[in-house]
Amino acid sequence: MNNNISIQTTSDGSTTLFVAELNETYHSTHGAIQEAKHVFIENGIKLIDKKEISVLEVGFGTGLNAILTSHFSQKENKTIDYVGLETVPLGMDIINKLNYLSEDTELSKNDFIKIHECNWKKKCNIHDNFYLTKKDSEIQSYKTNDFYDVVYYDAFGPRAQGEMWDKSIFENLYNLINEGGILVTYCAMGQFKRDLKSIGFEVNCVPGPPGKREMTIANKL
Repeated sequence: MNNNISIQTTSDGSTTLFVAELNETYHSTHGAIQEAKHVFIENGIKLIDKKEISVLEVGFGTGLNAILTSHFSQKENKTIDYVGLETVPLGMDIINKLNYLSEDTELSKNDFIKIHECNWKKKCNIHDNFYLTKKDSEIQSYKTNDFYDVVYYDAFGPRAQGEMWDKSIFENLYNLINEGGILVTYCAMGQFKRDLKSIGFEVNCVPGPPGKREMTIANKL
């Protein structure tokens, strides 16, 4: 396993990864699974009233958001086309040490393995309702003709990676979101929200997951 990355157990019992170089964890230390569910499922994709939904995730990471969304697609019988961007793909030696499946027995081990064994840049059918394309691409240089109903913005925080929160990124993302679509993230910093408003998003702050007072939902009206 990469010496720069270690596994930590969070307050809800689920694991996350700590990156020593950035002094940052992939998920909240107050609970990796409950944070991901709260931010990206309960206050993200659940808000989209469509049978077929397109998702762009910035920061694919451990695949936690993807497996939770895959489970959501089966539970709600919605067809989801999911694109995940990640510039530092994790090896299976790290993935196999995570405990997401034991923490939430509703999640499918078979689907989680498929998500991580799926070839990069190739669209994979994880199950009847969930399609995944993983792309080794920076959001700053990401080019596509596709449009999305939901953007999961799950990059490392502004303190660790300030360049990931530059206004120009969200200007480009605004143009990739369908009318009525949303950008959702755990971040609720004041300058970030002011930037979103100046771009044209309607910004809503809602209660965050445990350990975080607020999170952000940005609507493209």
